[in-house]
Amino acid sequence: MSVNVRIPTILRTYTGGQAEVPAEGATLSEVIQNLEQNHAGIAARVLDDTGKLRRFVNVYVNDDDVRFEQGLATPTPDGAGVSIIPAVAGGC
Repeated sequence: MSVNVRIPTILRTYTGGQAEVPAEGATLSEVIQNLEQNHAGIAARVLDDTGKLRRFVNVYVNDDDVRFEQGLATPTPDGAGVSIIPAVAGGC
């Protein structure tokens, strides 16, 4: 399955500045593995040491938050849009 992954500004150093990159995989886990093969270092920014999604990184497959779906096992249908969005906190 081929998907398009939207990359947040903070991770674009891994994609040569590209805001969106193609990736392959039938599940989110496979998509992240494929991203890592093509953009070394990006998986460590999305996954923690145990291989789970980092707490402050939100990932959506076609606008659905994967935490409320099947997590890394969430299917990624052909043509799906995957968004990686770091959580933002702070303010007054």
